[in-house]
Amino acid sequence: MNLEQIHILNFKNISETSFHFTKKINCFVGKNGQGKTNLLDAIYYLAFGKSYFNPIAVQNIKHSEEFFVVDGTFSKNDKQEHIVCSLKRGQKKILKRNGKVYDKFADHVGLIPLVMISPSDQDLISEGSETRRKFIDLVISQQSSAYLQQVIQYQKVLSQRNALLKYFAINRVFDIDTLSVYNEQLHELGSAIFIKRNEFMKEFHPIFTKYHQQITGNNETVEIKYESQLHEKPLIQLFDDFLQKDRMLQYTAVGTHKDDLLFEINGYPIKKYGSQGQQKSLLIALKLAQFDFIKKQSGVLPILLFDDIFDKLDADRVKQIVQMVNDATFGQLFMTDTHQDRTELMIKSTDLDYEIFKITN
Repeated sequence: MNLEQIHILNFKNISETSFHFTKKINCFVGKNGQGKTNLLDAIYYLAFGKSYFNPIAVQNIKHSEEFFVVDGTFSKNDKQEHIVCSLKRGQKKILKRNGKVYDKFADHVGLIPLVMISPSDQDLISEGSETRRKFIDLVISQQSSAYLQQVIQYQKVLSQRNALLKYFAINRVFDIDTLSVYNEQLHELGSAIFIKRNEFMKEFHPIFTKYHQQITGNNETVEIKYESQLHEKPLIQLFDDFLQKDRMLQYTAVGTHKDDLLFEINGYPIKKYGSQGQQKSLLIALKLAQFDFIKKQSGVLPILLFDDIFDKLDADRVKQIVQMVNDATFGQLFMTDTHQDRTELMIKSTDLDYEIFKITN
């Protein structure tokens, strides 16, 4: 999988620009605030139809402009894929593949395998469980459209069940038969999601461990644990156990929407006991494992976006990462840094073709 060219118009701080990419490694270098990360985000937009950083689509339109367009051409299995994503204020976002508009953006997920590594990934450690569930769902969904549809449908039914619980409370009524309809639907969908997530973690964790040992020189023990209420008993039974609590809270307190990933270092939560470098090493290993997993599942080398590789990492850890890029089978790599000399010195230690793009305003 390779991105051959991209044209960007009115996206974030970018008025208009185009790039052609022919090399294995492509580096955007320049001072902070020039738009390097926004270039990576534009590439991400073509793969997922949304921003990696800002979920509010209209805020990705350049100030004082009425629309944005991101237009890219990819090469996948010797075939070209032309992807265009555009948004006009007051209208719906449009995503096209080879000139045809998608009815559902979910149908596009997985076509362009891609992994982003960014300082903002710190949210996976510092934020709540929803952020970590989204990570799991994103990785699995790139390989299973059926799973993505199950997650979407689960959220719809969950919203309906929550609305019903609120209706019961406001009107001081209760109908167990109507509630049971939603319980059964959520049980069926939630059980399938739980099984898929469980299977994923069993396959994913050894890959993560391998990369983490390479980055840290095997000096740290880090674990990822999949936490779910469904480990205890089936969801349909949990609904019975939590019925009174759900009625009191007026929302659903059990289910796969409460699942979480626990990150531990030497048996303790890395959020509290891990240094910045240790946390960053975990996150990079997590994303490289994501890359490896998608590569194995799809048979396609994903595009790797690496934003600010030197952020919070000491020289030894950066050296380990560079060695992995050199030794392993990686696809096209896009990266950003503020220092051209530092970037070029690092890339020259590999045997890969590269190009450096200087970004100013």
